[in-house]
Amino acid sequence: MIRGVRGATTVTKNDKDAILQATIEVMEEIQRENHIHPDDISHIIITMTNDLNATFPARALREIKGFQYVPVMCAQEIKVPGSLPRCIRLMVTVNTSKKPDEIHHVYLKEAVHLRPDLSLTNEQETR
Repeated sequence: MIRGVRGATTVTKNDKDAILQATIEVMEEIQRENHIHPDDISHIIITMTNDLNATFPARALREIKGFQYVPVMCAQEIKVPGSLPRCIRLMVTVNTSKKPDEIHHVYLKEAVHLRPDLSLTNEQETR
């Protein structure tokens, strides 16, 4: 079965190293929480808010072992007044036998406020 795994995080400033580090952090947490291997991944879409443009976040995934063959696309998030600033979002499309309610979506830093209804988000707030 094909499933989407969502992840998001924030950075404190529009900085190349901060964007790359945050992207690696959220992707590695998605992998850990869902027991995902690069071979399980069909593709990844990464978006960033328009206040981030110091680098392509997809570059960060090339630093993770096994990700050199995973198709990744970057895009700009829709600018909505009052939305969370300096946010990086991932949609990881995976082959898995897990049911939708067994998927652990990962929200780190200020992004925990995006989906408080998801169980892992609530767990992240207490860490």
